[in-house]
Amino acid sequence: MNSRILITGSSGLVGTALVRELSASGVAIVRFDIRAKGEGYGDIHNRDQLRAAMENVSGVIHLAAVSRVVWGEHDPELCWSTNVGGVTNVLELSLNSPLKPWVIFASSREVYGQPEKIPVVEDCPISPVNTYGRSKAEGERLVAEARRAGLRACTIRLSNMFGSVADHADRVVPAFARAAAFGQELRVDGVDHTFDFTHIDDVARGIVTMAGLLAAGEDALPPIHLVSGTPTTLGELANLAIWIGKSGATIRTATPRDFDVARFFGSPARAKDLIGWQPLIKLDEGVTRLINDFRSICGSTTLPLAAQ
Repeated sequence: MNSRILITGSSGLVGTALVRELSASGVAIVRFDIRAKGEGYGDIHNRDQLRAAMENVSGVIHLAAVSRVVWGEHDPELCWSTNVGGVTNVLELSLNSPLKPWVIFASSREVYGQPEKIPVVEDCPISPVNTYGRSKAEGERLVAEARRAGLRACTIRLSNMFGSVADHADRVVPAFARAAAFGQELRVDGVDHTFDFTHIDDVARGIVTMAGLLAAGEDALPPIHLVSGTPTTLGELANLAIWIGKSGATIRTATPRDFDVARFFGSPARAKDLIGWQPLIKLDEGVTRLINDFRSICGSTTLPLAAQ
């Protein structure tokens, strides 16, 4: 894939993995993130900054967002202006650009709300239950509208990604991995809540595959899950981390938040059928890597992958 690609949200969990993956393939990357300093800084609300960043790019991977459910609940106005306003700016500038760059929009399993049936497939009803989910559902609607106007664009739906020590410290997988690495307490908010934990390296590989298809002229991709397809309760995740860490860590249970989805795992079948993608990194391997990475930072003993 010989191209120049803009990544909005390039400093985040997915963006960092994508920059690494695409750069290794020789793709020229334009970074755009409000957290960047100096070159690569950009605010998705600012159309002039975004227009300048989009000059001479052949594609846009749009990740920039208020990216967590809890943040959306605390500041719904900012969540909506960033998540909906941001994708509006990307799509309108792409449609008006002489180069008509393709667009990949990162959506979320939160668009389904509390699904009636699992595993969830991409054609299941969209029924979000929180501000973040509603903002992503509206972004998907705008992408579909832009496609009807002639833009090569597609939506990916992501779920509970993990795999980096630089992730937000209070997200569940890094929080559990850190506590398990050092014998601390794991707080489990909703022990029976079930999620689909997907390693960031698998997600980045899937996005790169989709980018290659769009760059080659593909214009008919429907929304696609990049998920593991494996259900795991928070209680199971906590016990797995403790078993791998073997550090004497303990569990404290707490009541779940009232705006969280309680049960989700998705089917990756469409991704396999349409783009030849399937997850490769199992949860125990990913958690082992993460615990090792936390211990490496502190100079502690590391474990073999998929600790026995």
